[in-house]
Amino acid sequence: MAFDGLVPALARAPARDKALLGSLLAAALAALAFGVVAGAWVALTRAGAAAPAPENGYRLLTSHGTAAFFFWLYFAQGALLLALAMAHGRERPALALRPLAWLGGALMLAGFAATQAATWIGTPLLYDAEPDLAAENRASALLFYAGYLGLALGLAGVALSAIATAVAGKRERGGAPWSAVTFGAVAWAGLILVSAVAVVNAFLPAALWAAGAGPLPADHSTGWHILFHNLQYLPLMGTVLVWYALVRDFTGGGSVFGERFSKIVFALYLVFVPPTSLYHMFLEPGLAPLVRALGSVLSLFVGVPTIAAFLVIVISLEARARAAGRRGAFGWLRALPWGQPAADALLIAVLSLALGGTFSFVLIQEKLAGLLSDTFFVPAYFHFLTVGTVSLTLLGGIAHIVPSLTGRAPPLRRLLRALPYAIGAALLVFAFAGVAGGLAGLPRRVLDAGYDGLAPAAWRAVSAALGIGGAAMAAGVLAYALALLAGLARFGAAAAPAPAREAAPDAAAIRHSAWSAPASVAVLMLAIYAATAFAFDLMRALPVQASGSGH
Repeated sequence: MAFDGLVPALARAPARDKALLGSLLAAALAALAFGVVAGAWVALTRAGAAAPAPENGYRLLTSHGTAAFFFWLYFAQGALLLALAMAHGRERPALALRPLAWLGGALMLAGFAATQAATWIGTPLLYDAEPDLAAENRASALLFYAGYLGLALGLAGVALSAIATAVAGKRERGGAPWSAVTFGAVAWAGLILVSAVAVVNAFLPAALWAAGAGPLPADHSTGWHILFHNLQYLPLMGTVLVWYALVRDFTGGGSVFGERFSKIVFALYLVFVPPTSLYHMFLEPGLAPLVRALGSVLSLFVGVPTIAAFLVIVISLEARARAAGRRGAFGWLRALPWGQPAADALLIAVLSLALGGTFSFVLIQEKLAGLLSDTFFVPAYFHFLTVGTVSLTLLGGIAHIVPSLTGRAPPLRRLLRALPYAIGAALLVFAFAGVAGGLAGLPRRVLDAGYDGLAPAAWRAVSAALGIGGAAMAAGVLAYALALLAGLARFGAAAAPAPAREAAPDAAAIRHSAWSAPASVAVLMLAIYAATAFAFDLMRALPVQASGSGH
């Protein structure tokens, strides 16, 4: 049977599987709402518009990091991973190892509750949870670490269910090859399992210490760096796969290069991402020069899979549009499905990825890492990726599949279409202010950067812009999350899903030139070069003492 689209396929899934997806998505959106409210409060504190007690300020910062970066992203990824595995992996969509998936979701929810409770009753540990900070309150630290371990076990359960679902579908088809989306989902689930192991590696020794059953971990920061690297690029792989799956739904066809080539692109994440974690350790004082040099070289390859996937998706879109008769330099853009809320979210996500990628390549160079890593440059560029790219993509994907779970389209459709642009505008204010502040030395993880009036005037101006942009961005994301939560609550009679759009056959599309994607990548490379050159020039202009080294 030909694949008729993600929404129609999920609409045929058993009620208990749709209930699991709905529960995971509701938990994801609730975690996101919790995290962005805490984040808005932190942004207003930086701007001087709020003044929580210092310990409560760091509790807000910890809640923001754990809820928005960990639990929102991984509840949402778990739900979308299961949805793709069911819909694309099986003729009759249904989960394999269903009890394991439900147990995984329950463990993740318990983990979220544990981390938030520990944050507000004990010492705020920030999201890396350094054990040295918890020496005076081990009981709350143990609860916090248990929350992370619950997340790890839950992710593993969801990932194993997704893999088993894809394997069951392959068996039902008599061993026929997986589709590109199914293959990508299995690769994504594999990286989730790697990340789950990395969570255990980072936090089990700390949990044993907090319980009095082991020594104080001597290498917690190394385990955290390895984990953080995986947690950064795991959502990015999921983002690209969601792009691919949604575009396939919008156009009615996959890559013009064929399924096998798309599988190779998704497999590149397994090749390039795990070995490139060295650049997270550039600030470690004992890191050998050879390892630093190797980390710099490897870091240059970290964007290869995402750029390759972008080329496949955009070239396929443009070639099909031109094969269908679209003319002019950008006439093919009018053929995109702009009536879909997810399409607007994906547009801002792609633009945010270009900006975030440009600044990330500045940061991951060894000579600049020591100068910028403890400044606001890091959260500035990182929000381009976590909010503008990953979160908007996941929100768009959720909006796309809600009708299959509830039988109704999400409410406030016009609002859902407008919010990505409002979020993107606020993100520009926040991120560019943060980059400027980072280049001027504005520290991160500091609630009040005024230093009793002794800080440079530029820091105060930047902090005000951070507060305005951060609060506006949080308001937009909160509105998106609440609108989708309202949509999940609107259960009713099943509505007929919109049919997939007709597309030009791949054989016809491949004969038409598509230059927009290669041109975009060329512009991106020039932007990376220009931003890096500017940062190096700025570093050379600083006093020797400011570089943090004696040479």
